[in-house]
Amino acid sequence: MTASPPHDTSRAPAPAPAGRRHDREILALAVPAFGALVAEPLFLLADSAIVGHLGTAQLAGVGVASAALTTATGVFVFLAYATTAAVARRIGAGDRRGAVQQGVDGIWLALGLAVPVVLLTLLTAPWVADVLGASPTAAPHAVTYLRISSLGIPAMLMVLAATGVLRGLQDTRTPLLVAVAGFAANIGLNAGLVYGAGLGVAGSAWGTVAAQTGMAAVYLVVVVRGARRERASLRPDATGIRASARAGGPLLVRTISLRAVLMIATAVAARLGDDRVAAHQITMTLFSFLAFALDAIAIAGQAIIGRYLGASDVPGARAATRRMVEWGIGAGVLLGLLVVAARPLYVPLFTPDPAVRAQLDTALLLLALSQPVSGLVFVLDGVLMGAGDGPYLARAALATLAVFAPVAFAVPATGAGLAGLWWAMNLFMLVRAGFLVRRARGGAWLVTGAVRG
Repeated sequence: MTASPPHDTSRAPAPAPAGRRHDREILALAVPAFGALVAEPLFLLADSAIVGHLGTAQLAGVGVASAALTTATGVFVFLAYATTAAVARRIGAGDRRGAVQQGVDGIWLALGLAVPVVLLTLLTAPWVADVLGASPTAAPHAVTYLRISSLGIPAMLMVLAATGVLRGLQDTRTPLLVAVAGFAANIGLNAGLVYGAGLGVAGSAWGTVAAQTGMAAVYLVVVVRGARRERASLRPDATGIRASARAGGPLLVRTISLRAVLMIATAVAARLGDDRVAAHQITMTLFSFLAFALDAIAIAGQAIIGRYLGASDVPGARAATRRMVEWGIGAGVLLGLLVVAARPLYVPLFTPDPAVRAQLDTALLLLALSQPVSGLVFVLDGVLMGAGDGPYLARAALATLAVFAPVAFAVPATGAGLAGLWWAMNLFMLVRAGFLVRRARGGAWLVTGAVRG
């Protein structure tokens, strides 16, 4: 009897290097997330494009109302962030039922928060339109759009929470598909109601509410099916809802602090003259668009880091963080180069005014200069969110605001102009980077387990 030959492993495929494995994970989550992030603001752009043909007053009214709605719902983005981290932890720990249950609790929290926001918006719509500077001719349209659109706030907040559930489950493709379908439905409904039914601004608002409600319904179907499959309860659980609120509270503080920075920057720009305000608005628009690309990597960070820490894999979390930082900085360098190199292509699309273009030259160079730092900031922000390190992020955001505010408010007095304001914006990003890098280098954020204690 002859001995069996030893197993030949010479042709066995070698395991993929850790870097490539992380690259695949990051791309699989970040690319669909970027598509979904870009699709969301297209709702308001579509509304503006359709309403713009009704008249200047109507467009101005929708613009004011959209700004109010974006602020009212934007501060609740923690519903997505906190849910992503909590669900991903449970997935990493192998507790899929608990992960889905955590997501259900987040959706109930979203509904609970939506009710007072809707009531407040309905009652204060005329006051909000006045505070935001709506003209006498635009104000009625702003109030109409704001009041009708407020009925879609529950759906908007549910979409945020449900998106967090799916991201935590390592699924960013479904949110992309829902966002694209919602955008397409929004255009069709708005065009039909505004022009076909002759409802004007009200038709635009009702169309958007219907599209948002449809998106929320799709998400509910997905989550309910997941809950039944995992035998998770769909009933509201007070303990779980309170836990979701505690996790989201610090992120709410963080979000408000960061939005305060943007509001201060706009207020300062308004004191610098019309050409500088226009240039600042264009630069800020580009800043926001670039943020979508970098935020997509941050979303991948939330999901990946939460999963690693849930699995108690600290080395894996460290390695993934290093790789995502490389991605963030690399993406920032690329975006910064594009901002500079593509100026002849996009600047004419924004303005033909030579005075505004002259102001843009310096502002855009400063925006480009900040992109590598922004890439680092967005990635580490997402990593620490995925780790559930919200209290530190809240403290860091408040401290950053405390540094930025006096510097920004001093810009008009110093005569530094728009360049001075964007140097202050770059200081804002550098200070954020300092806080985040310091935290990431330590180990206090590396809390393992299915639930962060």
